[in-house]
Amino acid sequence: MFILGYFLMAIAKILDIILIFFMWVVIARAILSWVNPDPFNPIVRFIHNITEPILYPIRSYMPLIFGGIDLSPIIVFLGITFLRTFAVSSLIRIAASMI
Repeated sequence: MFILGYFLMAIAKILDIILIFFMWVVIARAILSWVNPDPFNPIVRFIHNITEPILYPIRSYMPLIFGGIDLSPIIVFLGITFLRTFAVSSLIRIAASMI
């Protein structure tokens, strides 16, 4: 059973790293929205292409209030925090009980 425990621990750590990376990409997207970046810059295009599939559905359900401020990155940030707290911690606890 300890092999399954280590496997679940590895999945939890990889999931945590992916969620942290995506959180920073969403923060970078929010900061880029304050300035007028070059849309042909590969880094700007990468950030846009990674975050848009997640942000667009949230934007379609939320009306733009508060003077046109986009609140979808905040919702995604809260979702990532929830997943890190709930899913990753649960996987780590399950893995620890198997080791």
